[in-house]
Amino acid sequence: MNTGQIPIVQGVAVPSGGYYQQQQQQNQQLGNYKNESNYQSNNDITQSDFNGVKGEDQPKQFQDVFWAFLFVAHLVVMIVFMSMMSSSIQSGEYNAAGVVWCVSVCALVALAFSTIALGIMMQFATQMVKMALIFSVGCSLAVGILGVLTGQLWTAILGFVSFALGCCYAYFVWARIPFAAANLRAALTGVKSNLGLVVVAYLFLAIAFVWSVLWSVTAGASLSSVGSVALFFFLLSFYWVHQVLQNVVHVTTAGVIGTWWFVPEEASSFCSSAIGDSFCRATTYSFGSICFGSFLVALVQALRAMHRMAHENDDCSFLICLIDCILGCIQGIIEYLNKWAYVYVGLYGYSYIEAGRNVMTLFQNKGWSSIITDDLADNVLMMVSVGIGLCTGLVGLIMGKLDQNLFSGVGYDDAGVVGFILGLLVGFLFSSIMMSVVGSAVNTVIVCFAEAPAEFQANHRELSEEMRTAWRQAWPFECGNF
Repeated sequence: MNTGQIPIVQGVAVPSGGYYQQQQQQNQQLGNYKNESNYQSNNDITQSDFNGVKGEDQPKQFQDVFWAFLFVAHLVVMIVFMSMMSSSIQSGEYNAAGVVWCVSVCALVALAFSTIALGIMMQFATQMVKMALIFSVGCSLAVGILGVLTGQLWTAILGFVSFALGCCYAYFVWARIPFAAANLRAALTGVKSNLGLVVVAYLFLAIAFVWSVLWSVTAGASLSSVGSVALFFFLLSFYWVHQVLQNVVHVTTAGVIGTWWFVPEEASSFCSSAIGDSFCRATTYSFGSICFGSFLVALVQALRAMHRMAHENDDCSFLICLIDCILGCIQGIIEYLNKWAYVYVGLYGYSYIEAGRNVMTLFQNKGWSSIITDDLADNVLMMVSVGIGLCTGLVGLIMGKLDQNLFSGVGYDDAGVVGFILGLLVGFLFSSIMMSVVGSAVNTVIVCFAEAPAEFQANHRELSEEMRTAWRQAWPFECGNF
């Protein structure tokens, strides 16, 4: 690449003396891109007038306050309920020690496997992307074959149709794997430059562990005493807390990677100032926005879980599959919006609705709608989370088979099944929180590459060259000349 040429992304010229360089000079003069004192809007562009060029730092104010209060109130109710159920737990009606022991072992296994997986992804990014793409297609084939073996016609049809569509998708996006791998490597480099993010993830893993233990004990005792009436609310609370924990990490990571992108000297150490500033913002001013989006996902997850439990012993009729498919699509849409909206929440401090609208406007303005739907890097993270969840589920199954009284009082006779489900749930959720660090970094890299490629070229030349080269290979007729 001729360094004297004007860098072009998606055919849009970025002049060396234009808006982007002015923004970088302003940020450097301020000294810290993510410093809380800088969060004020000094530009003429307002939220309602966002033109899809670049986000604007928002004033220091609490966003979506109602949802933050609702989340805290729900936690207070759950704590009160836990204290009310403590008498049932202490009376010996419910074997809380068995649940705690199983959750503890599965959590440690998930933690070990998550750490190993991060190292593997750093070394074999391209291979992992290819493997994940093949894995997602293979899962559809497995569902189809399973439907045939069990006599579930609609399951078999859906599985084979999904397999055919997956093969077509893999064929068309295979050439884009180098660009996804370049995104993944850039994200991992940013995370490695700020390894304190891993500490933040471990912190929330610990919080998730404590919450999982308390929830498991209380939910088990409640089901034994009051039945399944409160099951939906317990599931909603469980998923909501885990979603909030995961998204706090997401928003914190987005802020840190944004600082690393624009002002790398402020985000190039284990405990850089960017980590503290981004974490404080995520847990204060942007906490309501995090609770808002997290509630939407948790609500659909709880509905899907209740639907599956209600029909777990029924034949897989078309109506049951259709309802689950609709709920799955709704969940996918909300999660898709969340992962991009929370990048803008972390970078600029927008409210949840404004962040979602503005980041989508950015991608539409750049013509990147097809690019952000590939999810090739996300496939890697999902594959890793599922694999870790299955491993911890196997650990729980073994523990249950070795001790049939491990989960006495829960209401299910087969301790192995209870152990597998509990281990799968704990392992998947714990690994998802850890993988969210990488996933958030990948999403932030894509957003920053769309709105500020000149800063990337100036601050991280080698990574920028790799992404631009991969871009030319993936979209040779769209990207122009760099």
